[in-house]
Amino acid sequence: MSRVNPIYHHSEKKLDQELEWITLAKSDPKHFAPLYEKYHEQIFRYVNQRMDDTELAFDVTSQVFLKALKNLHKFEYRGVPLGSWLYRIAKSELNQAFRDRKAKRAINIEKTHVATFMEVFHEEENKINKKRLFKALDLLSDADLQLIEMRYFEERPYKEMGEILEITENNAKVKTFRALEKLKIHFNKIYGNE
Repeated sequence: MSRVNPIYHHSEKKLDQELEWITLAKSDPKHFAPLYEKYHEQIFRYVNQRMDDTELAFDVTSQVFLKALKNLHKFEYRGVPLGSWLYRIAKSELNQAFRDRKAKRAINIEKTHVATFMEVFHEEENKINKKRLFKALDLLSDADLQLIEMRYFEERPYKEMGEILEITENNAKVKTFRALEKLKIHFNKIYGNE
């Protein structure tokens, strides 16, 4: 059963409205406000969930929107929300913060997402071990962890994941499957060591 998260999924009507805002904002930056209002909280959550410093998360989020406003003229509409482009900028800004050692990588997952994600392992409820999951997630590469986060914790469609990561939709599916397989291996090894 596939669930749709309305935060990340858009109807044609919403996409048309967003395209209108983008067109207006390209000619006059003051029209960027509705886009900022629509995406600020999402981008902040994305950034904040990946770092250990909330103040720095606000700074990084501000940088994302400054870069977006400055480079909006370069944005090309491809049938997906502007958010995909903003997430790419956020990913780049996060990576820069990690490289500059201003922030440490963190994994922040809501309890409801852990339960949903654990269904992937086909484990009985009494065997679910959140601690094992976090250990296994910590063993993944940043690239694999990002795929898992986007697909299972943020419930993004593969098309949008591909757009954010600048890969094809099919490649996003394949890479996510491989990341999930690695996670299962780590998860099962941790289980065997307990």
